[in-house]
Amino acid sequence: MKKTLLFTLIAALLLTSCAKKQEATGDHLARIKQQGQIVVAMEGTWAPWTYHDESDALVGYDVEVANAIAGKLGVKASFVEGEWDGLFAGLDADRYDLVVNGVDITEERSRKYEFTTPYAYNKTAVIVSSDRNDIKSFEDLKGKKTANTISSTYAEIAESYGADVTGVDDLNQTFQLLITGRIDATLNAEMTYYDYMKAHPDAKIKIATLSKDATHVAIPVKKGEDSASLVEAINKALEELKADGTLSKLSIKYFGTDITTL
Repeated sequence: MKKTLLFTLIAALLLTSCAKKQEATGDHLARIKQQGQIVVAMEGTWAPWTYHDESDALVGYDVEVANAIAGKLGVKASFVEGEWDGLFAGLDADRYDLVVNGVDITEERSRKYEFTTPYAYNKTAVIVSSDRNDIKSFEDLKGKKTANTISSTYAEIAESYGADVTGVDDLNQTFQLLITGRIDATLNAEMTYYDYMKAHPDAKIKIATLSKDATHVAIPVKKGEDSASLVEAINKALEELKADGTLSKLSIKYFGTDITTL
């Protein structure tokens, strides 16, 4: 009788231990589906990717893409807004499932994060004051003052050409520094420039030059043994959204052109 009770207790402890281990290291996609939501981080200040409309609702290309992906996964997208660096810190700390914020695939980021297949392609624009003619190429950025959010792809590109980069919190602050003459140039997505000009047609700025190649925009997921199924599911969702024309329609809605293909 005592042996039976002992074996029962041991079995119960083993089952509890296995359950806890499975809960701690379980599949990321399974956890998302169990919770019924996927937590998506974005800035909320970078039109037309993620921003607030006149009614202060969170809108943008990436907001709708994230909602469409969540729909394919059978869950709800829960959005959290924050500054650029904080998005990745939150991803590292498992506070977010994804960062959907026009993130370019880079070699450095790929070492730390698992990326989905690209869902957009973006050329980089060097933006200057309308009356400025001394910056005509990326090479002309050497020794010039630029501004971007710290650790952004655009800051890294500017630094690679010898620019002195000032860190800012968001896109509006960047353009304010440019317009007031406190910086010489800024680098950003070509489509972001056109969107800004649509909202501020009198802004005295222009594109000095564009990159020859387009960057690949994708969704980063924290690397780990349990992330493979989530990345696979998102890739499947993106493939379906591209095939049925959803991505193209959203791109035209927010950018005025299709940036979902090279």
